[in-house]
Amino acid sequence: MLSLSMIVRNEAQRLEACLRSVRGLADEMVVVDTGSLDDTIAVAEAAGARVEHITWPGDFAPARNAALSHVSGDWVLVLDADEQLRPEAIAPLRALMAQPDVLVINLLRYERGAAMAPYSRVSRLFRRHPRIRWSRPYHSMIDDSVQALLQDEPQWRIADCSEPALIHDGYRPELLQGSDKASRLRQAMEQWLEQQPGDPYACAKLGALEIAEGHQERGLSLLRQGLASLEADPDANTPDANSVSERYELLLHLAIALSASDPAAAIDAYRQALDLPLDTRLSLGARLNLAALLMQQERLDEAIQLTLTATQRAPEVALGWYNLGLMQRRRGDIAAALQAYERALHLNPEHAETHQNLAVARLLGGDIDAARSGFREAIALLHQQGRPEEAQALRHQVEGMVKLDEVRA
Repeated sequence: MLSLSMIVRNEAQRLEACLRSVRGLADEMVVVDTGSLDDTIAVAEAAGARVEHITWPGDFAPARNAALSHVSGDWVLVLDADEQLRPEAIAPLRALMAQPDVLVINLLRYERGAAMAPYSRVSRLFRRHPRIRWSRPYHSMIDDSVQALLQDEPQWRIADCSEPALIHDGYRPELLQGSDKASRLRQAMEQWLEQQPGDPYACAKLGALEIAEGHQERGLSLLRQGLASLEADPDANTPDANSVSERYELLLHLAIALSASDPAAAIDAYRQALDLPLDTRLSLGARLNLAALLMQQERLDEAIQLTLTATQRAPEVALGWYNLGLMQRRRGDIAAALQAYERALHLNPEHAETHQNLAVARLLGGDIDAARSGFREAIALLHQQGRPEEAQALRHQVEGMVKLDEVRA
């Protein structure tokens, strides 16, 4: 028997889709509400979930631990309202759950809107065991309790589901606007670093946030501090999955931060990240970013090979195909560029830049009508997405090449 465990507050808009996605796997759905003021409770009950209530304890780990007390299944799947289970993952998950020595199943999660890291690995499916508990601030996890449990009960093992299992909408730009995620993350990580100076996990999260908000010096300092802590760890020569993931995240954000000011150092950091024993999907951000940096240096052969590997291993990620199109066009292979752009457009039809670059490739290939249509679509999408200045600039850019007729800028 599998129980779904959720903590929610004011999630009426997204909850039903999440609950619907697990109906083929979950035998019990338990939604723990922490004080919703919208129709969350009604939506949950209408979908067949049992609703429990707690007062918000101030952080996710104690809330998730409280939620665990309300489930009864042998296995527990923990989701947030902005996540959905992919139907393709249900069969492989059932097969892993049937193996008697599996304690935890790591899930691949597709991060919509997170171009720098399209995939993450989360430990969200596990046997209900009294010693498995959530810990750490903000991005709570069970990893610490699981590692301690494995020391005492070595008969268990952790399995990885190779099929992407979850879709996460939480990092889509339009959903982040107006949210307080960044401020809550900053507060939680600052407090954690006061208690655990140099903690690689907190240094990675807070360092990346500092870089994203333009605080380059402190961001770089935190990222390097986290890497130094990993190097000083007595178990550095035999890293576990957590330290590998932390090292990757630190190196990825270090490379991103250095790309403009010190591309050679950025390339070195990306290569170190790719040398880590991670699933190709989990290292997709480093692979695509390294390829893009190499393209800027006209090192097209290596850039294309890296990107081809990305598209082969994760063909569902539009960014890989889009970048491949840019590289093939720069190399002069218009036919290959067209194919790549078309794959990208099929996966993400609202990406204005793909329409624009596909139009350029079609123009270079002599298909003027198709190019005109592509430019029109790109300009229309830019307007729809609230980017009128970019739409105007694109219109002026192409006016001398293609007559756009009545396209309004």
